[in-house]
Amino acid sequence: MVEAPETAEGWYALHDFRTIDWDAWRDAPERERERALEEAAAFLEHREALARSDEGDSATFSVLGHEADLLFVHFRPTLDELNRIERSFEGTAFAEYTERSYSYVSVTEVSGYVSDDYFEDPESVDDGLRRYIEGKLTPEIPEDTYVSFYPMSKRRRPEQNWYDLSFEERADLMAGHGDLGREYAGKISQVIASSVGLDDWEWGVTLFGDDPTDIKDIVYEMRFDEASSKYGEFGSFYVGRRFPPADLPAFMAGESVPVPEDEREHGDEHAHGHGEDTHHDGHVHGHTEDAEGEDGGEASLREELADLDVYAGQPHGEDVYAVGLYSEADVDELEDAVDELAESFDHYDTHDGTVVYAPVDGDGPAAVVSLWETQSAADTAAGFLSDLPGITERVGDADAGWGTMGMFYTVKPEHREDFVEKFDAVGDALAGQDGHRETRLLQETEDENAFFIDSRWESKDDAMAFFRSDAFRDTVQWGRDVLADRPRHVFLA
Repeated sequence: MVEAPETAEGWYALHDFRTIDWDAWRDAPERERERALEEAAAFLEHREALARSDEGDSATFSVLGHEADLLFVHFRPTLDELNRIERSFEGTAFAEYTERSYSYVSVTEVSGYVSDDYFEDPESVDDGLRRYIEGKLTPEIPEDTYVSFYPMSKRRRPEQNWYDLSFEERADLMAGHGDLGREYAGKISQVIASSVGLDDWEWGVTLFGDDPTDIKDIVYEMRFDEASSKYGEFGSFYVGRRFPPADLPAFMAGESVPVPEDEREHGDEHAHGHGEDTHHDGHVHGHTEDAEGEDGGEASLREELADLDVYAGQPHGEDVYAVGLYSEADVDELEDAVDELAESFDHYDTHDGTVVYAPVDGDGPAAVVSLWETQSAADTAAGFLSDLPGITERVGDADAGWGTMGMFYTVKPEHREDFVEKFDAVGDALAGQDGHRETRLLQETEDENAFFIDSRWESKDDAMAFFRSDAFRDTVQWGRDVLADRPRHVFLA
């Protein structure tokens, strides 16, 4: 039996090609189209931001020609994650206007043709080769403009059977093939993934480049290489142009994508339709969710707090949506990273601010809080915020109990010390409260009079019991004299 090369597998790949039912889209009411676009943009931004995934990558492309209109490319560590992505997309309103015209499932692979040593003695492989192999197994989608995808197999005819060749012959042919490909280094990036047993062909090849003629040239030249001319068989080719999910409305309207920067008059409104009618007063507002995440529960929770004269967000559509994360990084390092990220966030009109809060007593992690006018924008930002240094948890994680994220307070400067002392007293009272887990007081690093309190409870009922207590009412009444503005609250399940 001819020797088969060893292989190592990495991330799984899904190429999901979609056609648009343009007649149905044109006939749909405008409000339904807006909702569909908002859901689709949020879904795709989530995927590119790796929401619900620890590793991987995703991208969206406009496909030229009759085979498809859109291509979604996803790389993830497991097939289960790709399956979840597939099913999640089908749950969006936008999916109703699409049909899958083609798809391809594969897994990134390196083989013994690259290096026998990698399989026989991995520790002996030099760092450069190891990084090269790891890059092949866990690829990132480059920011290149164009993509070309095609499936291929090795020929198995009586006179030209790749699998009848000896390992040495195949290795020599693959080495020559690789030498030709390296001539396009810096122009073309490629991801080669095996689909043996997973799809109709044996490999799926994805090429990325900024100049489509470079894609044409590399494929053309390789046709003359013996590994292809004698032993290669190819399926259909698909070519597309990358664009950010925020530009999906422009794509559907027949406009240029990506949308030129000088035409983005309304920030990221393309991503989220027309958004919400919001009001700004220069202070932190809150979005609320009850433990079940239902609108009725959310409204009921606000009403309960309103009866206690406690502001709980969204009385007149003036909310922003908050994301909070804790970091154990050095505060100065964290501030530098947040400043850089916030600068990029400021390109979007829906960004309302991203700041760092440090523990007042200097004990424990700092917090990063990012505020947005739309839920989908906040969810997308969460993916980028999770890449900040030293992130340990997200405020409101389910395993942290029922959280009250935000009690945001701005204190009159002359009462700052009084406020901190009052918090210490309230903290002592909370320690004996049924269902109380932890309450932290943090101050904004750039404004010592702006505070953020994160309070964790076993359940909503436990927290509400405290809000109904005489101790809390007394604290609210006392605060009217020391606060520079009305406190804002955000509740997370």
